[in-house]
Amino acid sequence: MAITVDPEPVWDQPNAVSEKWIETVDEGVAATLPKGSLVKGIVPHAFSYWTRTAKIKTEQADGTLRSFFLKVTQHDVGKAMVSGEFESMKALHSISQDLTPEPFGWGTFTQADHVHFFLCEFVDMTDDLPDVEASMKMLAELHANSSSPTGRYGFHIPTLQGTIPQFTKWTDSWEVFFTKSINMVFENEERSQGSDEEVQRLCKETLSKVVPRLLRPLETGGRCIEPRLIHGDIWDGNTSTDVATSLPVIYDATCIYAHNELELAPLRPVRHRMGMQYVKAYFRNFPISPPEEDQDDRNALYCLRWDMNCSSLYPGNLRYRKLCVEVMKSLTEKYADGYEGWAKARGEEVVSR
Repeated sequence: MAITVDPEPVWDQPNAVSEKWIETVDEGVAATLPKGSLVKGIVPHAFSYWTRTAKIKTEQADGTLRSFFLKVTQHDVGKAMVSGEFESMKALHSISQDLTPEPFGWGTFTQADHVHFFLCEFVDMTDDLPDVEASMKMLAELHANSSSPTGRYGFHIPTLQGTIPQFTKWTDSWEVFFTKSINMVFENEERSQGSDEEVQRLCKETLSKVVPRLLRPLETGGRCIEPRLIHGDIWDGNTSTDVATSLPVIYDATCIYAHNELELAPLRPVRHRMGMQYVKAYFRNFPISPPEEDQDDRNALYCLRWDMNCSSLYPGNLRYRKLCVEVMKSLTEKYADGYEGWAKARGEEVVSR
């Protein structure tokens, strides 16, 4: 199915986090470093819309030099961002040490109780995209080697997409979980961009027709899927190549235990440098969930959730909303008969939720 091409939105708001918070190493941050670390300096590193980021240079107790990556946020939203990122990266790193920087902790500044931080291993990265085959093989292995601690979909603490919390409550059914998740995204987007009758109608039809049609077959008719740990925001802004090892590296995670194919949603938009070639490579390492013929439209549905969340992040900029309207029009027209029509046409028992 075709996706409308659209450029990235222009972000013209100032960063609310003051640069002064990364001019020195706060005592709370220093206490989170490995025991015996001697701070040698701190310098700004990389760019972020909503945080300040820096590289901390240290000498370790054994005399070796080691650097750490620091992310600084503020207020309650910032606290949720860094706590969620730490728990996400910790979960990922427990499964795949080669693919992820080692997380060391998160906390609150000693000198300012409204300022919070995330600290992890500093990885020197190239400006190149990760190798297609290697990155997707490692990502597929991460998914295959993960399992939900509860056997359900969700995560044990809130995690955020940008500055917006996503649905993480433990749920038995993937269809039910995703319905609640994307409905929460729809509501957030309406609060951010304002009410629109067409958008409301399309969102309602997406929830009542498209979601059951594309997701209920995953868990009925003898088919099943398992909750897998996903990074949650895999795109070219959160992936790179480790200079030292030449291996792919992923970071800035916002994890949930989900249908593994949800991971591929940000790889759909043509505005991203990492595209559908990565999706194809992934499926060479992890089988497509049956019904296999639904995979591309499931990907479009999953990407709709991602793009609607992007719309929520940029109030007043309707570019993402326009993209989402076109996708919802296409999906609701194609699946006007919903799940029930599909099941009856295949001679399958109609299962209610």
